[in-house]
Amino acid sequence: MDVLQLDMSGRPQDWISSREAATLYANNSVAWTLGDACATLRGGIQRCSGLQSLIEVHPIIAVRGAVPSRAWRHTPALSNPKLFARDKHVCAYCGAHGAEDALTREHIIPTSRGGSDSWMNCITACRACNGRKANRLPEEARMSLLYLPYVPSLHEDMILRGRRILVDQMEFLLASVPSNSRLRS
Repeated sequence: MDVLQLDMSGRPQDWISSREAATLYANNSVAWTLGDACATLRGGIQRCSGLQSLIEVHPIIAVRGAVPSRAWRHTPALSNPKLFARDKHVCAYCGAHGAEDALTREHIIPTSRGGSDSWMNCITACRACNGRKANRLPEEARMSLLYLPYVPSLHEDMILRGRRILVDQMEFLLASVPSNSRLRS
């Protein structure tokens, strides 16, 4: 189970393990939490009292002294799994739904013709449509887009990273996702 780490202002910073979160709790670095405890880590037995140390880990933690995230100012890194998740695993040309191994990263303006490898120039396509379009613009291949590309926000990017996200974490992230995002449909 991963924990969503935030800076003090509530901006997502990273996904961390329960053990990494426990270290932050032990160092008194956790400023505030959200959600019900989702893991309990047990430590050693104290000699004096005979009690075992316990740390309850919450699904969302804000860290004291964490440098405010600058990630929200930058474009998220583009990867095929995140691109396919953004596009709901649907081919932008024919609308076919496919598994990751049946999909490709399609450049609307081919890179050989000056197109960039960016969120705004890349869409998901099935192998057949990608091959049919080849090195042409969509208009030249007489293929139209069923949806338009967009750059995911920081909150969308945290969702697209492919983690198993708990309900509390998803609710927190979706609260800051634009209402027109494909992740809401």
